[in-house]
Amino acid sequence: MSATIYSNSSFTDTPYGLKLQQTITATGTTSVTIPTGINRVYAIVIGGGGAGSTQTTGGGGGGGAGGYSAGWTWATNTVTVGVGGTGTSTAAAGANGGTSIYGMVFAGGGSGGLNSVNGGAGGGATTPTGVTSTVSYTGAPTAGNTVIGYAAGGFNTGSGTVASNAGVSAGGAAGGSATTGTITAFTGARGLICGGGGAAGTVGVGTGGAGGTGDFFAGGTGSTGTGLLFGGGGGGAGRTGAGTNATSNAGGNGGSGGGGGGAGSTLGLAGSGGNGVVFLYY
Repeated sequence: MSATIYSNSSFTDTPYGLKLQQTITATGTTSVTIPTGINRVYAIVIGGGGAGSTQTTGGGGGGGAGGYSAGWTWATNTVTVGVGGTGTSTAAAGANGGTSIYGMVFAGGGSGGLNSVNGGAGGGATTPTGVTSTVSYTGAPTAGNTVIGYAAGGFNTGSGTVASNAGVSAGGAAGGSATTGTITAFTGARGLICGGGGAAGTVGVGTGGAGGTGDFFAGGTGSTGTGLLFGGGGGGAGRTGAGTNATSNAGGNGGSGGGGGGAGSTLGLAGSGGNGVVFLYY
């Protein structure tokens, strides 16, 4: 005799006795209506993903995933959903994702890819800047370069082709700094919400890393080809949507629900992070 939790109504991601009543995706601070008599709300809050970075030569790093926080709070009539960091074609660190807030539950955005090959860190309860994440709402500690964590650190170097910085909110993957030869950038690590793939900028064959594939959605694919107009990294999967594919030397965008943007190479447009989301249960 076999059994599966998926056919058993006792097992659910919904807080016991509650229903998902509202899914809020409009970015910025907006109003929300809670029925009279509802004084407490269970909120799941996800910050915006960080944008990837691009470099004048070589490849940039992927953006980190938006933070994830959950808990009970008083009912309030305002909500803030963090916007994903906007990717640019300027050699600089990628923009951080915005913070999402409902009541006393808040989650930071993901860090943008660094002004180098390094990927940005995943968001915790607040927004990190760089390769070190912030403390999560559970109290889980920060995670540094290449380190697995609830909010994972950004990825710099390591063995293999898949970034090792997995987490609930994964960090962005590293790009390739070399500009000649065959270069393959790192693929984003797995997580509930994933970071963007790194980029490769080379006169040889360049392959951008795919965005991280999450528990619910896939990351975007990296671009492959010969010459400097290829090698963009794919966008990381978000909680509510898949990352998009890289195009030429431009990075793919992070999936909705906090996915990190893919990196660009050789001043290709870096991918933007996915916008955050807020789920309200009562």
